[in-house]
Amino acid sequence: MKIALDAMGGDTAPETTVAGAVRAARELPVEIVLVGQQDAIEPLLKGYPSRPDNITIVHAAESIGMHESPAAAVRKKRDSSINVGLELLKQGQVQAFISAGNTGAAVAASTLTVGLLPGVERPGIAIQLPGLKDDTVLIDVGANITPKPLHLLQYAIMGEAYSRYVLGRANPKVGLLNVGEEEGKGTDFIKETYELLQTGKFNFIGNVEGHDIFSGEVDVIVCDGFAGNVALKTAESLAHAIGTILKRSLTRSFMTRLGAALARDAFQEIRSELDYAERGGAPLLGVNGVSIIAHGASGAKAIKNAIRVAHETVRTELNRHMIEAVKASIPKPA
Repeated sequence: MKIALDAMGGDTAPETTVAGAVRAARELPVEIVLVGQQDAIEPLLKGYPSRPDNITIVHAAESIGMHESPAAAVRKKRDSSINVGLELLKQGQVQAFISAGNTGAAVAASTLTVGLLPGVERPGIAIQLPGLKDDTVLIDVGANITPKPLHLLQYAIMGEAYSRYVLGRANPKVGLLNVGEEEGKGTDFIKETYELLQTGKFNFIGNVEGHDIFSGEVDVIVCDGFAGNVALKTAESLAHAIGTILKRSLTRSFMTRLGAALARDAFQEIRSELDYAERGGAPLLGVNGVSIIAHGASGAKAIKNAIRVAHETVRTELNRHMIEAVKASIPKPA
């Protein structure tokens, strides 16, 4: 299995992307294609005493910055690492593509270059979030901020397939993010979506609220990209704030430092559970290929785990399962 990695994408690329690729190449049964500026990548690879032989480079002269206009950059920079990597995916030279770069550009280029799965109108980013009982898949977290109810039905179908076939859930519970659990709650858009989700051939449990995102009681939570992105960024900010406050409180005195030392293993476990790097990247569900969106601040561990997510998504033939599920659940036009 070959996986293309945007070597120039991310806040600290290409150093971290190359480091993550090396870790993945040593631990996973994959071939990794680093896409980017060869004169920047090659010296970094040479810095490793034993360079894995399952890493190759495909040169791309340009890169898309994190703050560039996604659509304009994708059109103008045809030789960017994102465009070149996705062209490799389209041509079948690789089985998956990963980028920690400009999310909008990765979404736009994925949609334009490899197209959409049959029956899917808009792709959605599915993020795996930690829960009290188990992880929850939240879709969409930013690909489509003004969706139609039909798009959310498709997100529910695809998110359910991801939870079932990649995460191994037997009968995933699917909920619709709303301001209350009652059926009549929410905007007209939410009410129409609720009615549509009831027609789906999956385990729809109705409306769920914000506190259900981390309860672990719901396997898949569906929302529009605007609400999902706000929820995701709020969760990231809260996790950072809690960590900072906790560290400050535990270093105030000798006794608190002693207590922190005694509870060190517990704190390490908590940090691991909340660390997005453990989950790697978020699949862009609905495109006709495996495209993984990684966090811009991804370090080597996050990049390695994004490659692991790509490997698992390809290995489980998720796209085939999603095509079958969409075909079975989407109502045919009269």
